[in-house]
Amino acid sequence: MRLDKYLKVSRIIKRRPVAKEVADKGRIKVNGILAKSSTDLKVDDLVEVRFGNKLLTVKVLEMKDSTKKEDAAKMYEIVNETRIEEDA
Repeated sequence: MRLDKYLKVSRIIKRRPVAKEVADKGRIKVNGILAKSSTDLKVDDLVEVRFGNKLLTVKVLEMKDSTKKEDAAKMYEIVNETRIEEDA
């Protein structure tokens, strides 16, 4: 499944165009490698997303084409969530 679609379906990012833009700006890594929105994800991949001052690392647990809100959180496991301190 494409990275941008996975981020939308799993509700890590709410809209696919936003997920595509974030990926294309170089803010997402898959298994430590900079990823584009078209990167193909597999189960057990580690996805690292940088949101402003927060770094979120998740492990892909399952792939689904569509989910209900309650089931979306079961698609991934949060490995690490850290705040990034900005130097003034």
